[in-house]
Amino acid sequence: MKTIHWTERLYDYLNNEEDARICKDIDESACQNTPKNYFLIMLSNTLTKLGDTLSNPKTVLAWVMSYVNAPIYLISFIVPIRESGSMLPQIVIASYIRTKEKRKWVYVLGAILQFASIAAIGFVTLYTQGALAGWLIILFLITFSLSRGLCSVASKDVLGKTIPKTRRGKLKGYTAAVSGVLVLLAGLYMVYQSKSDAGITFYSYTIFFASIMWLISAVIYMGVQEFPGETSGGRNGWKEAMERMNLVRSDKGFRQFIIARSLLLCSALTAPFYVILAQTYLGKEGYLLGLFIIANGLASILSAPVWGRMADVSSKNVMTFAAIIAALLGIVMFVLISFVPIAKNAYWLYPVAFFILGIAHSGVRLGRKTYIVDIAKGNKRTDYVAVSNTIIGFILLITGGISAAAATISTEGIILVLSLFGLAGAYVSYQLPNVE
Repeated sequence: MKTIHWTERLYDYLNNEEDARICKDIDESACQNTPKNYFLIMLSNTLTKLGDTLSNPKTVLAWVMSYVNAPIYLISFIVPIRESGSMLPQIVIASYIRTKEKRKWVYVLGAILQFASIAAIGFVTLYTQGALAGWLIILFLITFSLSRGLCSVASKDVLGKTIPKTRRGKLKGYTAAVSGVLVLLAGLYMVYQSKSDAGITFYSYTIFFASIMWLISAVIYMGVQEFPGETSGGRNGWKEAMERMNLVRSDKGFRQFIIARSLLLCSALTAPFYVILAQTYLGKEGYLLGLFIIANGLASILSAPVWGRMADVSSKNVMTFAAIIAALLGIVMFVLISFVPIAKNAYWLYPVAFFILGIAHSGVRLGRKTYIVDIAKGNKRTDYVAVSNTIIGFILLITGGISAAAATISTEGIILVLSLFGLAGAYVSYQLPNVE
């Protein structure tokens, strides 16, 4: 009689599989290794999410750059550079990845390069000041973002080859929840440390710790059992990349998804402006950073498993509901800050708003990531990921001009404008076809 490994028991429990294992959209050989791969991918992604939080440009890096007196105009570029830098090259990266039968090694390479880049930022933070520190952080943020692009394309392809449909959303949800617990603990520690006046050494060591998460993630990901897949195309570099851009013109459903995803950027782009509002009306005490990290962690813990289960039923509905939450929150915050003076100095308001935004952003991310994996198979999935990320990268660079607009309109006004785009994104998401 076959001995059932604990990973199989836990996998069956988490996914409510009582009889035969569901292996929708993957072959039988991959199905046999699903439980082991499920938990290896979960653990690897959990660590990178913790690393992401502890080096997040919306909170930690912005805080650190201000601490080392980097110019304000450089701080305004870190979010667009980090996000677009990982997306813009993906259509070319996909050409390289298509030639690989096993694509987990591309992820491993990208994770190691991200470790090196974030560690370099830690050294810059510790030993330099002013404009030099700012420019060096920007430089290593670019190398980090490019490395992130390797992981983004490869991980979605490996996920599609090793984990069956109707199980991918739960995997992402559980990953976000577990990482949320770790983030919560990190935030609590930061609040505690702020009592003893946390200095640049503490912040630089935090970044060093974040970098190690990618190194451990790479080692864990090496254990994923991936079977050889398609290798068609991908040998003509830029030519094939440009040809794949035709997907936007020829595939209506994919085109609608890109439009929806572009409008749903509101949940990510508004986040730093909530931090700016808090700094404007409450000050720049160190505990505020910890509170925002705690709020984000709690949001993941409580919402991600729910969003994940919903995404396995209808990922486009998750995108819709989450976008509505983010948009309505922004509208409410605009009204409170603009017309209710007492709200400006309410210490509870900003962490609570950031918590609600975290719930919404978690839903947007889980919904669109599950949708793009489920919408296609094989190399077409790789093409969809690469093309959509490249286009979104360009859009992010354009929206980087929002920081310049901040000089002419109020911060709460920017939140309102982005929230209106979010409502449009909810409508477009709802019009998408179901792919589950």
